[in-house]
Amino acid sequence: MGNLLGSDNNIQKPKLIMTGLDNAGKTTILYQQKPDKIENLIPRIGFLVEQFKSKQFEIFAWDVGRADRCVYIHIPKDSNYDGLIYVDYADKERMEYAICELQKLLIIDEIKDLPLLLLINKKDPCQVNIQEIALQFSLEKLCKNWHIQPCSALTGDGVKDGLKWMQKQIK
Repeated sequence: MGNLLGSDNNIQKPKLIMTGLDNAGKTTILYQQKPDKIENLIPRIGFLVEQFKSKQFEIFAWDVGRADRCVYIHIPKDSNYDGLIYVDYADKERMEYAICELQKLLIIDEIKDLPLLLLINKKDPCQVNIQEIALQFSLEKLCKNWHIQPCSALTGDGVKDGLKWMQKQIK
């Protein structure tokens, strides 16, 4: 997979929010895009915002760990974002919680009309049933413009395709 990060800082880039439940793969996905990859990541505890710039986007990753699960509380309501990336790993035991958190995000006025990229992180992205996940998350009811992209945080497979979809929605 090609690296989407670059150093072109003079162009105003669309701003994306990336969030999701703890241990879903957000940090791994972002670090896969960096040229100096980190091999071993440990789950984060607490709250952190990381900013990554790519050739196409400026991504603000709202990384909320186990100790601080309510992701929607931390996202500033006055920022002009252009898209939302929600990372989930389709864990059946936590699916209801992941759906609830996404629903809380999608009622925020500044976020509800943004294009939504739902990255479903699995070791084998071919195992993802997109129709089933769309139904579980009630995406037809919650969001006008959405896309589900199976991916592997560890290998980066599928992430680039998801970001290309997002780029088309913002143009």
